[in-house]
Amino acid sequence: MTSRLRLTGGQVRRLHAHLFHDDKEAVAIALCGQRRGTGHQLLVHKLILIPHEDCDVRSATTIAWSTDLIIPALVEANRRGWSVVKFHSHPGGYNAFSEQDDRSDAALFPSISGWIDHEVRHASVVMLPDGTMFGRTVDNLGQFQPIDAIVVAGEALKIWRYADVTGYGPIAPTPTYALRHARAFGAITTRRLSGLTVALIGCSGTGSIVIEQLYRLGVGRLVIIDPDVVKDHNLNRILNSTATDAKAKRPKVQVIHDALMKVGLGPEILPIARSLYSAEAIKAVAECDIVFGCVDSAEARYLMNRIAAFYVLPYFDVGVALDADNGGRITQVCGYIHYVQPDLSSMVSRGAVSMEDVRAEGERRRNPDHYAELRRAGYIRNVKEDRPAVMSVNAVFSGLIVNEFLARLHDFRDDPGDLYATIGFSLSQMAIYPEAETGTPCRLFARHVGRGDTDLLLDMPEFSAEAGS
Repeated sequence: MTSRLRLTGGQVRRLHAHLFHDDKEAVAIALCGQRRGTGHQLLVHKLILIPHEDCDVRSATTIAWSTDLIIPALVEANRRGWSVVKFHSHPGGYNAFSEQDDRSDAALFPSISGWIDHEVRHASVVMLPDGTMFGRTVDNLGQFQPIDAIVVAGEALKIWRYADVTGYGPIAPTPTYALRHARAFGAITTRRLSGLTVALIGCSGTGSIVIEQLYRLGVGRLVIIDPDVVKDHNLNRILNSTATDAKAKRPKVQVIHDALMKVGLGPEILPIARSLYSAEAIKAVAECDIVFGCVDSAEARYLMNRIAAFYVLPYFDVGVALDADNGGRITQVCGYIHYVQPDLSSMVSRGAVSMEDVRAEGERRRNPDHYAELRRAGYIRNVKEDRPAVMSVNAVFSGLIVNEFLARLHDFRDDPGDLYATIGFSLSQMAIYPEAETGTPCRLFARHVGRGDTDLLLDMPEFSAEAGS
């Protein structure tokens, strides 16, 4: 079974500052939630930095410390069913587990397993001076397996694959169709793309174009989610859709899947013809590395933000606004792209999503008759149900959000990424309006970072009837 470790950018900065306080080894542990599905994801929730002065031995090549220092953390991990991950530094930059590491881990992890009654994986991770990390999981039998990739959802997207960092394990050659991508971004970035699983929510105007780009860029696996079927009024903006598809009312995800399978480049596509507000869809997104939102729903954006926090996922969102009067005169053409880090500002705290709209759309989804009554009575206002849509406008903003993703993965911008947490574009005024990351955690989501699978999915009663692994 494959495994991944996910952290936020803030967590990595705290770790690096502690582990490289001086030229001697240092140690920390993390309590981690999990996502157990087709693979095993360890999600950092809480860091415990072991004070340097409390370690028995510290040198450039070794460290010794008492597990008594982490007993309170182990008690908490046992109570919550969390995994424990040990982090330590290699100040000299040695990119493998040393014999000393083997002895240390062989002594530590049986003790951790003795404290924690749950059948969970724990892990040992090494950080190098430049921040690069590699690691291995350990099961209840004490058997070690490499962590396939460590993914950081920060200002920049960091993805360290075990084989790339250590030189151990297979490294697939760059496919022919991606060779020119490799000339632009380098072989390592191209391999990172090929190892990613990306969730795409919403497969209409912007969504179908984003999917097409990610597929041809060589993303390894795409999970595409949309509950709707193709209709006549969709044909002006969904790539590869046909009048025959509309007449047969074929699911949008299936139309896109079938069209790209004919291209035959190799990336895998998993179509899910379900609402995001379903346990199946949420769990599929939770197993991905990146989330793209291409919807015009406040409720869906709220849920994507919540999933991103629980499962430590970077979240890219694109929205288009095209306003026209009844006479066909265009009054505004604009759009916004957002990059959301799981432990910082959210779509809600930025004002991009109103909780009033979230509640109204939830009522419309769960009880459309009651929703209609509330609208007639004036209790629900300003919820747009039919927006203009133009293919050329969608194409502009779809390209912008994919390039924002590439800029986070392979830093080609002159300025730091945190200056561009939100980017507004007006095609009417031909102006750009960037907004910086505030650095202030959203009170709705930040406390849930790294909790992963919970007894009640996302702590939302709506999904209690769909509970299960």
